[in-house]
Amino acid sequence: MIEPKIFKNEEVLTPEYLPDFLPHREDKIKQLAENLLPAAEKRIPQNTFIFGPPGTGKTACAKFVFREFEEYSGIKTIYINCWDYKTITAIFSKISSELGGFVQRRGLSKDEILERLVEICNKLNKGLVVCLDEVDQLVFHDDSALYDLLRLNQYVKIPIGLIFISNNQFVFSNVDARVKSSLNIEEIEFKPYSLLEMKDILEERAKLAFIAFENAAILLAANHAVQNGGDVRVGLECLMKAGRQAEKENSNKLLVSHVKAILQTVKPVKPEILKERLNLDEKIILQILDEKKRIFTDELYSEYCKKIECPVSERRFRDFLNHLEEINLIKIVGRKRGVVGRKRIVVKN
Repeated sequence: MIEPKIFKNEEVLTPEYLPDFLPHREDKIKQLAENLLPAAEKRIPQNTFIFGPPGTGKTACAKFVFREFEEYSGIKTIYINCWDYKTITAIFSKISSELGGFVQRRGLSKDEILERLVEICNKLNKGLVVCLDEVDQLVFHDDSALYDLLRLNQYVKIPIGLIFISNNQFVFSNVDARVKSSLNIEEIEFKPYSLLEMKDILEERAKLAFIAFENAAILLAANHAVQNGGDVRVGLECLMKAGRQAEKENSNKLLVSHVKAILQTVKPVKPEILKERLNLDEKIILQILDEKKRIFTDELYSEYCKKIECPVSERRFRDFLNHLEEINLIKIVGRKRGVVGRKRIVVKN
């Protein structure tokens, strides 16, 4: 059997890996844990809104706290990514499933699904906390969903807390007034990591991932991550690709030269993930912008109508544009006054 020369454990360099220690996020973990602690005493916990740029540890911290609470406190925790569950019926069904009671998403009304969820929750003899990651997707696709979620505590015997995560600090700014008054959220802001903080994070992973490495190689990967939006996943990808490069060269140590060789191939992660998750209409809009670069919204709508069999209304089309701008895939850079009023110009980021 050939012994590995570079990697001890590649898994620790994947974005899905949750380490036993999250450097430079201890205060955020403590704050979130304190907010959820009442649920362990069967009291309603503090709803929490976590926001900040991509790759700053928001999801990792929530999952870290969930893991600890599941193990030591008796709280039931459920993590839901709203890219995959974009409506209240989908979320209610997901919660029911996680609690051990299957509820079909199709063929039942929202009230029927809610009724079954309440029955399931009332059999649970512990507090429940639900994390809604990428909550802006839920707000965009089902603007009444938050109201329904916040009403859950009125119907069930157990305390239910909610954690919301988004890159957009202002995701709740335009929600219904009833929702705003009921949210009762405490905000936790995640700011970008500094270069030294990024180096510490990547160094901890490198110790687990590699048999041997140059410290300067880790610093170079950290600098690339900071220069590309401060996303830890960029740094992890640098280390993974550099490790593979070291393998090709039959090296027994990760070197600066290996990181330098792959730097140009490592781009910001978030835009690619977002593009994969867009609906067909939004993907077509981006395809048109790939060709046109800059285009007025009315012209963009005309081009869109030519490319799709069942185009949406102009109003819904504007919703798609606003959504793409919110997730930073396009810019609506200005307006030009014409004979029929102002026109907006759309540019792809």
